[in-house]
Amino acid sequence: MRVILTGGGTGGHIYPALAIAKGLLARDDKTQILYVGIRDGMEARLVPEEGIKFAGISGKGLPRKLSLETIKVLAKSLKALWETKNILRKFHPDLVIGTGGYVSGPVVLTAALFNIPTLLHEQNALPGITNRILARFVRRVMVTFPESISHFGALKKLELVGLPVRSEIGEVTREVGARKFGLRTDYLTLLVTGGSRGALTLNTAMITVLEHLAQRPDIQVVWATGKMTYSQTIEELERRGIMWRRSGWRVLEYLKDMPEALACTDLYIGRAGAASLAELMVAGIPSVLIPYPYAAENHQEHNAQALVQAGAAQVILDSECDGERLWKEIDHLISQPKLLDTMGDAARTLAQPQALDKILDLCREIAWH
Repeated sequence: MRVILTGGGTGGHIYPALAIAKGLLARDDKTQILYVGIRDGMEARLVPEEGIKFAGISGKGLPRKLSLETIKVLAKSLKALWETKNILRKFHPDLVIGTGGYVSGPVVLTAALFNIPTLLHEQNALPGITNRILARFVRRVMVTFPESISHFGALKKLELVGLPVRSEIGEVTREVGARKFGLRTDYLTLLVTGGSRGALTLNTAMITVLEHLAQRPDIQVVWATGKMTYSQTIEELERRGIMWRRSGWRVLEYLKDMPEALACTDLYIGRAGAASLAELMVAGIPSVLIPYPYAAENHQEHNAQALVQAGAAQVILDSECDGERLWKEIDHLISQPKLLDTMGDAARTLAQPQALDKILDLCREIAWH
């Protein structure tokens, strides 16, 4: 089978596409895969690093206001359609899969117009505008959250599949996870992260939270501040006289061992990206979510509300997240172990641990139908 995958702009679009690519290759190593992305996008770096063939096209997201830049972007989009047509003719795919971002537009649309079998995967509770438009042309639309179904018109095309997560999520034991970070298994553990770059609002609030937790040696913390805000965070901790190097706290720049971290986590505090939430669901972890306020179409808040409605999370808006507000919510939850257990169970009911298998089955069905 020959497959083109496309998606870009953010890791939230790229990593699901890579997971699908790896899954297809694991099932049949004779599968030929080509990833089509923006020539200077994040995907141009990430995809080749995974050993997957990459082809770049022109493209850029449309500016929100009409301007000269809008005309330039439209010209690039027309060029992208021409470039995509040439790629399709050369590669002859049996299937084209789009995972969102503006690069999906020309690639999936051109493939559909050439009558090549096409699939979409939507990660967020509120679908992006590109996928909402493309849904009219593709054979099937795969969604992560039930809440996104009502935003698509063609209900017969929709399949609730979930979002692929790393196979280690939910399989690493608490003992192994705690040992990785040098923590105790019998103490409650908080996991705090605002993503690889960091979240300044969350980090600032967490400094105040640590002031409160300094009096609670029975509460452990694994906190990834993000690369861009690590030095600033450490400086502020030391300015306030908070002894952050202690046996039960791990203040890190970046967290690379996420499966182990989740394995020993009792409460997650962080952003509400679809990939992170999918991992929380599979691991069955309750959360306090602070959605990134500048995400496209505010999709992180919609993602977070899906968990809130299920009883799996609490939400604090970024504009309302200060140290005392965050501490009040954390203190409320950690003082009620039964509530944390109930929220964790609710998160698990939303999980789709077989998401990748469902997606791979659909790929084969659509490609050979």
